[in-house]
Amino acid sequence: MRAGLVSAAYLLFAWAAVACWPAAAEESESVGAPKSVKVLTGIDVLAKDGFKPLEGLRLGLLTHKAGKTADGRRTIDVLAKAPGVNLVALFSPEHGLGADREGNIAAASDAATGLPIHSLYGASKRPTPEMLASLDAIAIDLQDVGVRFYTYATTMAYVLEEAAKARIKVIVLDRPNPIGGAGVTGPVLDADQRSFVGYFQMPIQHGMTMGELARLFNAENAIGADLTVVAMQGYARASWFDGTGLPWESPSPNLRRLSGTVLYPGIGALEFTDLSVGRGTATPFELVGAPWVDGTALAKALQRRHVSGVRITSAEFTPKASKFKAERCFGVRLVVEDRRRFDAVRLGVEIAVALRRLHPDKFETRDLIKLLGSREAIAAIDAGKDPAAIVASWKDGQGRFQAQAAPHLLY
Repeated sequence: MRAGLVSAAYLLFAWAAVACWPAAAEESESVGAPKSVKVLTGIDVLAKDGFKPLEGLRLGLLTHKAGKTADGRRTIDVLAKAPGVNLVALFSPEHGLGADREGNIAAASDAATGLPIHSLYGASKRPTPEMLASLDAIAIDLQDVGVRFYTYATTMAYVLEEAAKARIKVIVLDRPNPIGGAGVTGPVLDADQRSFVGYFQMPIQHGMTMGELARLFNAENAIGADLTVVAMQGYARASWFDGTGLPWESPSPNLRRLSGTVLYPGIGALEFTDLSVGRGTATPFELVGAPWVDGTALAKALQRRHVSGVRITSAEFTPKASKFKAERCFGVRLVVEDRRRFDAVRLGVEIAVALRRLHPDKFETRDLIKLLGSREAIAAIDAGKDPAAIVASWKDGQGRFQAQAAPHLLY
C-alpha cells in the first residue's frame, strides 16, 4: 500500500498499535541487538527505481557523512554518477559534510566531485535565493536521531520554506529514526520557545522519521512546498537502528554509538545547565556530572527511584574537551539495559529533581528552557515534584501531537 493512499484513520490506529508493541519485538541492549531485517533507505529505493523522480532536474543535495547507501557509497557519489541526474550543488547542515565539526562552518567544495558546498550552519541557516537560483530541485538525505532539539529537522524545515518561495521541488530520501518510532516522550514545546533547536511544537522524543517530519511541517505549517518523500522499504515503526541491518554512521561528533543516542533525549536536554553530559569523553551522554556534584549521593538518590530500564552507578571522569575540560567531574554513569521500558526524558527529569534537592545552590534550572522547552516542567522540577507526576502531566499534549502527526506517517 502506498503511504500517500493510507487513510488518516488507519494511521492513527497504526500508531496506537505501536504504543503497545509486544515486548518480544525488541531485545534489551544488554542481551544483544534485535534481529536485523534489511532496510532499504530512501537513496537505495531511489537507485532501485532508476532515479526517476530526479530525471532532467538541476539538483542540489543536502547531506552529510551518514548519507550513504546500504553498501557504503556516499549519496553524493551515487547521484553524481547516476544516469539522467544533474547534481550541481551540495548543502551541509550543522557539523558539516563530514558530520565531525563544531561551530559555524564556511562554504567549501567537495574534494571527490568538485561540487560547491553551501553551508547551512554558517553565515545563514537557510538556503539563500542565490544558492537556489540554479536549481530545479533539492534532495535531502540526513540521518536524524528522533529528538526535537537536534537541528537537522529544523534545517530541513528551512529548506522546505525557502524552496517553496523559490518554487523548486524538495525530495526527501528517508532514513530510520534510530531510537524507534514507538516512543513519544517529553513535554510539547511551549509556543513561545520556537527556535533553531525547537522548530515545531512537539515532544522531545517525537517518534517520526525525517520524511514524516517533512510531511508534517509542510502541511501543518502551511509551507506549501512541492514535496516528495522517497519512503524506505522494509522499515518497521518500532525498529531500533540496530534492527535495520544498516551500518551505524555517527550523524554528529558526539553521537558515536547507539547507546548514547538512546540516552540523548533526556541527557541532552540537560546540556545548557552547569553540568557535563560527557562531551570530551569516550562515552558522551552516558555520563552526567560536574566538579561540584556529589556523585555517590546522586547515584544513591537515583537508585532509590528505581528508574526503569537503566543501571545507574557513581562515576568520576575528566573531559578532554568541552565543558569542564581537564577538570575532574563527579556524577553518574548510565547504562540502558532494557530499551523497551526505558524513558530517556523521564531519566533527565529524575536527575534534575535529584540535583535540585542535593545541590539547591549549585544546580540552576533557568537554562533548561532552551531544550526541555516547557516552563511548566521547569517549575515542577524547581518545586521538587515527583518526577513520575511531572512525566504524567505531559500525556495530554503528547496525545494531541500524535493525533496531529497521524495523517503524515509513512510506516
